[in-house]
Amino acid sequence: MPTIRERLLSELTAALKAKDTTRLETLRMAKAALQKQEIEVQHQLDDTEMMALLSTLIKQRREAAESYTKGGRADLAAKEQAEIELLESYLPPPMDAAALEAVVTAVIAETGASSAKDIGLVMKTVLGKLAGQRVDGKAVNALVRAKLSP
Repeated sequence: MPTIRERLLSELTAALKAKDTTRLETLRMAKAALQKQEIEVQHQLDDTEMMALLSTLIKQRREAAESYTKGGRADLAAKEQAEIELLESYLPPPMDAAALEAVVTAVIAETGASSAKDIGLVMKTVLGKLAGQRVDGKAVNALVRAKLSP
């Protein structure tokens, strides 16, 4: 099975040959971010690091789309949304809410967390256990807060 990096590079070549400019621009941007990150860390990124990088790029696109929407630029917001969908295709499917809740409940029991003071410990443990899986940090935080609030 090809790595995320290999898939990205092969689909970049395919988009170039097909003259698919939207896809090509997005993949070039992702490749540039990949190369920049590899230079910073001085090694080739593995799939887990690639997922973190893609998640960061997706988050940036979401923030930009939100800004464009607030500014009345629906055309640019739609472009950002298309980029988000393309980048998300390289990530595994998101974890479902029931499985996430089960992990959070197990970690709360495991750590003995009982109040809002323990949110940091629970968050760190949950995100550590879910490394390599696609989860929304805000959703995890909201769930942990709901479980630990009186």
